[in-house]
Amino acid sequence: MEKRILILVIAVSVLIILILPILFYYLEEGKKKEKAINICIETCRNELLKGRDLFDGPCLLNPIEELPEWVCDVVNEPRQPIDDLKENQCSFYYERKAKHFVEVSTSCNLVRVV
Repeated sequence: MEKRILILVIAVSVLIILILPILFYYLEEGKKKEKAINICIETCRNELLKGRDLFDGPCLLNPIEELPEWVCDVVNEPRQPIDDLKENQCSFYYERKAKHFVEVSTSCNLVRVV
């Protein structure tokens, strides 16, 4: 009986040791995602306050300085096929220098996060 309990304790301990890094990774990725969204929306709003016309869908942050795996792009809302064209996307994303992007509308509403 004690041997079974010991084996069970060891098995549970090993599972915890294996799962903790994965859990930590996803928690950190979630924090980065939220930060990227906030930075992108704030940047967009600041550009509007400066009087910048966002109608042409500029790439605002290429990459996001604090999160180099992320870019911030302005797109149509609702999205249009033109938004998927390479020339209308942030170069760091289509060149695969960044892994993720935040898309906001011309009025700085969140459209999509990938």
